[in-house]
Amino acid sequence: MCPVVCHPPGRHHDKQDPGSGHHGRRRPRPIATTTETRRGRNRCPSRTRELDSSVNSTGNETITNRAGSPPTSDRLPVGKLLAFTLGGFLAIVTETMPAGLLPQIAHGLDIPAELAGQLITVYAIGSVVAAVPVIAATRGVSRRPLLLCAVGGLFVFNMVTALSSVYGVVLLARFAAGMAAGVVWGLLADYSRRLVSEHLQGRALALVSVGQPVALTCGVPLGTWLGSLFDWRGVFWIMSGLAAGLLVWIRALVPNLPGQAAQKRLPLHRVFVTPGVRPVLCVVFLWILAHNILYTYVAPFLNSAHLGGHVDVMLFVFGASAIVGIWATGMLVDPRLRLTTLVSLAGFAFAALVLGIAGQVPAAVTAGIVVWGVTFGGAPTLLQTANADAAGDGADVAQSMFVTVFNLAVAGGGVLGGLLVRTAGASALPWALFVLAALALATTAFAREHGFTPGHRTTHS
Repeated sequence: MCPVVCHPPGRHHDKQDPGSGHHGRRRPRPIATTTETRRGRNRCPSRTRELDSSVNSTGNETITNRAGSPPTSDRLPVGKLLAFTLGGFLAIVTETMPAGLLPQIAHGLDIPAELAGQLITVYAIGSVVAAVPVIAATRGVSRRPLLLCAVGGLFVFNMVTALSSVYGVVLLARFAAGMAAGVVWGLLADYSRRLVSEHLQGRALALVSVGQPVALTCGVPLGTWLGSLFDWRGVFWIMSGLAAGLLVWIRALVPNLPGQAAQKRLPLHRVFVTPGVRPVLCVVFLWILAHNILYTYVAPFLNSAHLGGHVDVMLFVFGASAIVGIWATGMLVDPRLRLTTLVSLAGFAFAALVLGIAGQVPAAVTAGIVVWGVTFGGAPTLLQTANADAAGDGADVAQSMFVTVFNLAVAGGGVLGGLLVRTAGASALPWALFVLAALALATTAFAREHGFTPGHRTTHS
């Protein structure tokens, strides 16, 4: 145990500095000192941690260092970051899982299947509606209580969905759950980045982003499988149970961080016009729109490629490839954000070309899907990192804009993809991907000064 001499915080115990040459000047002593050695003063780690913790006005412990600077550890706090990974997984799987339960939901609520499908639609609308205004209005709120409230919303509204037999009540519960999910997504990126040193922020965000492709790949088949073991209400109870476990995890392991100081809160329009934010959001829309045009209608496309009986296998191949892409992106995003984004978009466009030119050859389609997964898997990490870096002090609001644009692109992909399938056939889908990927690549290339800057990434405030 390190012996310390401790004075009450906030007070300076001064003594005259005989070596200063000015008898009236005083030099403040540190808040805490340790026994001096020949190598100099060494801080007691346990005491430093104690002093670096404060209690905010709500009674929650807030972990900061004295200078207000980011942590300096060279290790990722994996246990804390995985809580965010599960949060992102839960937010997306809550949205997509009902797609595998539509017949059961329709039968249980005594409604047509197309009305049951609106449970997914209103969830997405809730995320779009809530993300920007709620995040903007709560910028001064401590991060952990706000995240707990959002995850608690998923817990409560999934439970209401499981209990209710009234279609209108279920729709309202799904809308509210979507709002909670929008807040979760608006918080995760900046919160996770603030837990680590600046040079690890990209890797931290990559770890947090793993939940997304896993949820997108497994959500629908997982819902179908669980629905075969339980009824659809049991599946929603399971999701509520996951949310309850996540609440305990966050409260036990994730440190609280203070909200943004009033003098640093930028108006919404100021955040939007911050140099670099608009080009990044443009690339978000183009890239996510392109992806969802094909991902939403991958089944009819695979039918045209004579792989209609292997949709589940192809989705698994895509998901596994996406996880590889996330891992590679995590290694490259901090030192080479711009280059990694350009290469990923170029590879994404190449995959679209392969699927468009050789869409009737099963082996070529499989290879194209692998490249698609690898190059798209890291997209959320790259885009959220670029967005937060460009926004600086407006990162939370910029991330809520990211969530809104992302969900609009998802919805737009469903609409545009449906129009293409109806008018030109599923074989036209890869060509739409190629055009949109080329536009995103050009936007990234031109955003050299702000948004996607060359070299090792830096943050701006």
